[in-house]
Amino acid sequence: MLRLRPPHPDELEHLSALCRRSKAIWGYDAAFLEACRRELTLTAADLQETRLQIAEDDAEIAGLTQVSTEGSEAVLEKLFVEPALLRTGAGRLLFRWAADTARDAGATRMSIDADPGAAAFYIRMGRGRSA
Repeated sequence: MLRLRPPHPDELEHLSALCRRSKAIWGYDAAFLEACRRELTLTAADLQETRLQIAEDDAEIAGLTQVSTEGSEAVLEKLFVEPALLRTGAGRLLFRWAADTARDAGATRMSIDADPGAAAFYIRMGRGRSA
């Protein structure tokens, strides 16, 4: 059964690697993924400056989400699921947590900058429009 919890500082390297594995499912080459390394790396500052949550299934990390808020604006910074655990409900659970967290912080809008392959997921979640 999936459950949510905040990440521990000693998990940041593992979570960053999960972000890179998840991003790679969209077929990006190694050079592009390396160019994204900084953006896909979680830091100790992220734990202090943003809200993070991970989904676990039987103590196995299934995915993570990160949201930042400023006034009425929120940004979904990250939402990544372990590739082997796609379609298990982890993404939906993490997205709901991010949306609720943004709303609870006073945000009335949440920006999402998604990979084109992930756009359908966000549309299913009721966010965004197809082009």
